[in-house]
Amino acid sequence: MSRLSWHRVLLWAVLLLFAAWFLTPLYVMLATSLKDMEQVRTGHLLSLPTSPSFDAWAKAWGSACTGIDCGGLKPFFMNSVAMVVPAVLVSTAIGALNGYVLSKWRFRGSETLFAFLLFGVFMPMQVVLLPMSQVLGWLGIASSIWGLILVHVIAGLPSTTLFFRNYYVGVPDELVKAATIDGAGFWQIFWRIVLPLSTPILMVTLIWQFTNIWNDFLYGVVFSGADSKPVTVGLNNLANTSSSVKEYNVDMAAAMIAGLPTLIVYVLAGKYFVRGLTAGAVKG
Repeated sequence: MSRLSWHRVLLWAVLLLFAAWFLTPLYVMLATSLKDMEQVRTGHLLSLPTSPSFDAWAKAWGSACTGIDCGGLKPFFMNSVAMVVPAVLVSTAIGALNGYVLSKWRFRGSETLFAFLLFGVFMPMQVVLLPMSQVLGWLGIASSIWGLILVHVIAGLPSTTLFFRNYYVGVPDELVKAATIDGAGFWQIFWRIVLPLSTPILMVTLIWQFTNIWNDFLYGVVFSGADSKPVTVGLNNLANTSSSVKEYNVDMAAAMIAGLPTLIVYVLAGKYFVRGLTAGAVKG
């Protein structure tokens, strides 16, 4: 075997080793969720389920106890959907508009404004908890889905603005100038020229925001009420609810349910995420 072939074999072996290392926790979660408690207690952690069953999934979804309530993860999951969809769309739309203005319609102080927005990317999440609680109280939307949406929109604006602004800097200014000479206005240029060129960075931002908001726990546990808790809070409550027998299969099924949306998004749209990052890297 040639030296080049040995290098390829070694490379594939290393890649497969790392893939197995990172996929093992997912395999353990999935396999455990399909076992009954008898096999969980007597079997090996990595053993396959002898009689796969979705009973643990059904219980985690509809009847597992999350504290004093035994309604499963379903209401928490629905809260997350109701929160994530508008928060992702609004934060992405405003970020695209901000990036367009800060890159193609510069004004006096625009760089300073962008610097302040950029500071929000590096600001610890814990810093805004108290002032944000006061703002939500003043607006009358504390402990509600609308309050969580507002929190995530504001928290996501620095990142979405940064993504779009850096991408739009690479769009030739001549396109905007030519459209202006032809009589196109601010909104016409944005809708008909800039936005159609934004598909790569749009996919990156949507996936980024969806993942961050869906997986968030801190804002969810601080700013939610009894009827507005997201799925991450529900999962924590389910896992920490004490009972006579710890049902690890139900806990694993609940974790899979909570992580399934982000997993599906990356499986279906992961290639667009990579393409978008690459396109943004070579712009300009």
